[in-house]
Amino acid sequence: MSEPCLPSSGNFSGDDGTPVVEELTGTCLHLCIDMQRMFAEETDWRTPWMPRVLPRVEKLVAAHPDRTILTRFLPADRPGEGQGTWASYYERWASMTVQNLAPGLIDIVPSLARYAPPADILDKRVYSPWLGTDLDGRLRSRGVDTLVVTGTETDVCVLAAVLGGVDLGYRIILVSDALCSSCDEAHDALMVMYRMRYRHQVHTLTTEEVLERWR
Repeated sequence: MSEPCLPSSGNFSGDDGTPVVEELTGTCLHLCIDMQRMFAEETDWRTPWMPRVLPRVEKLVAAHPDRTILTRFLPADRPGEGQGTWASYYERWASMTVQNLAPGLIDIVPSLARYAPPADILDKRVYSPWLGTDLDGRLRSRGVDTLVVTGTETDVCVLAAVLGGVDLGYRIILVSDALCSSCDEAHDALMVMYRMRYRHQVHTLTTEEVLERWR
């Protein structure tokens, strides 16, 4: 069912039969995952190297703001709220519930929020942007077949976005220098996994490589 576990150069020469990313067209959309103040600022969920990738994410948003969706992860309103393990999750992370967060921390970081509109904002209650939202319908109605994915965190919400997109048949362009995580080891492991196990469906390109291809 999966791709053979073989090493990959990362940007796909096509020598093993995987498609080469030569051009990104009007059927492409930028899905920017959870670039929110609560991950950028001093909270229990702070992602330390988000500031390092933010300028690259902003370049991609600025290039095609009308073809960008910015997702926001909405925490539970109060500790212990949620279905199943989410209830204990929000007991553990009580400081990150809406009632305990400072106003505005759920918002997209200002340098990206200024592009909305024309960029769209999609709110979600779980890691995946596909569950409990109309994301797939929005994309199908616009003729989108390719997603440029950036954001935080590589090994949590970005992972859920990528695998959900793969299951729905989208081609995924993962922007390797526009992703961040609070766990370096998990980030590195996920990048290896994408390149070795999902070569036909997930391509890794840098910000500049995406900009060169997306007209």
